[in-house]
Amino acid sequence: MSGTESVAFDTPQRERRAGTFAMWVFIGSEAMLFGAIFLVFLFAHIDFGPAFAAASKHLSLPLGTFNTAVLITSSFTMALAHMLALHRRWRATVWALAATSALGGCFLVVKGVEYGKEIHEGLAPLLGLPFHYTGPDPVHAEFFFGLYFTMTSLHALHLIGGIVVIAGMIALWRTASPASRLRRVVAVGLYWHFVDIVWVFMFPVLYLINR
Repeated sequence: MSGTESVAFDTPQRERRAGTFAMWVFIGSEAMLFGAIFLVFLFAHIDFGPAFAAASKHLSLPLGTFNTAVLITSSFTMALAHMLALHRRWRATVWALAATSALGGCFLVVKGVEYGKEIHEGLAPLLGLPFHYTGPDPVHAEFFFGLYFTMTSLHALHLIGGIVVIAGMIALWRTASPASRLRRVVAVGLYWHFVDIVWVFMFPVLYLINR
């Protein structure tokens, strides 16, 4: 028995390295996706800076700041899960993963509250919703909010994916071998940190740069 999940690998170590490499390839493709959106936002900001600055001030800085703190804390609990898994403290690892998932859920709830506030104020130019904006240059302000909802909703979808994967890992925890547990924690940890880093860039670009 080699302890691997696939017959393609001789040892768990080789299987873990292959899994980590595959995750890096996936993260690289996702980084290009977010990078392209950031570039669109950057060029639009250069062209329509005053309109973007005025529109940005309608975002909730307290809620955005709170969510940033939540995600940074979730990065800590994910790193803790990785460290505990390396020491084969499996029960503690599960609790750290559950805490990470719960913090991700907290982020989504707060983001939902923020979306509700923006929709109520008529600042969501999506799905045929009416757009009401009383500031200067409403045409380009609408463009700003379109980019804002695109960027943040895409990030939220990635976060939901991470939560679903963690829930699946926990559900299958008892049936997985120690090598599989460690490999999965490493893979989901890389993904989770990537999603957190995207938000760390997104928060100042959307909420802070124009204040």
